[in-house]
Amino acid sequence: MPFTPTDSDPVAFRGVIAIELRDGGLPERAALPADAAGEVAALLGRDLAQLAPDVAGCDLALMAAHFDPAEALRPGWPLHRRVLELLQRAPGQAQGARIIGFGADAQGEVPAPLRCDPTLAGGGLRLLPFVLRGATLDAAAAQLELMLFDTGMAKPDTALALQDGLGARIEHVRYLSLHDLLAMMAMQYRNVGLDGLWALLETALLEPAGECLLDAPPEPLVRYGDGEVRIAMLDPAAWRRRNAPEDSDGDALERGFGRFQKRQRQYAAVFEVHGVPVQFVHCADGDAACLR
Repeated sequence: MPFTPTDSDPVAFRGVIAIELRDGGLPERAALPADAAGEVAALLGRDLAQLAPDVAGCDLALMAAHFDPAEALRPGWPLHRRVLELLQRAPGQAQGARIIGFGADAQGEVPAPLRCDPTLAGGGLRLLPFVLRGATLDAAAAQLELMLFDTGMAKPDTALALQDGLGARIEHVRYLSLHDLLAMMAMQYRNVGLDGLWALLETALLEPAGECLLDAPPEPLVRYGDGEVRIAMLDPAAWRRRNAPEDSDGDALERGFGRFQKRQRQYAAVFEVHGVPVQFVHCADGDAACLR
């Protein structure tokens, strides 16, 4: 089924072109030139239609600028919302299925809706968001959700057009649905021991009106609810009662509390790059009730 994160969003399939950069080198350009954006959008449409023929009956819009994965995984899916807004304003809505690529302007400048967060420009994986809408969307979306993760490698000419247009050294180019991207990022967070954080972030992304509590020492005490994350600020005594009630080694306790504070800062930084507001709440007794 199409991915419909909120009732206010138009029904659409949300996907990304995922570019793995070679040797961590950054692309020379933040977005494809306008003509190259149209070319890559057409190649994307061809590649997707070979996997899912019903794609040919849909409008396809590509934002031909590259972003960090965290920018694509934010509440309300702002990158894909921008692509939909650009598609809705584009001419030709009564002329059948359209394929449109939005790139840099005639002077090579990147318009505001296509600008990435400059503080997140250094990662080895960059994403170009795209959307599908139209009469055959349900069938196209169902086919792509089944096939992209395993068979969504871009054709060589598509990868070459992206490499030349962005001025990038590219290792791999593949297509992912937003669900695929979520699954991939969940695996990465879990592989670095951030399972609890991911459970909170997943709630913020998929159930923004819901809530999730992480109360699992030695991890920070954290609650997502009411659209924000609240992190309990514990003093050393409260931290000790929760995490090391039997420990009497002062130096070890001091080191442990320092690690705990560092972990809290790590959590806050991750939520912030994903666009989830963070509030630190003083919690003298270490009880989760303080986060409500």
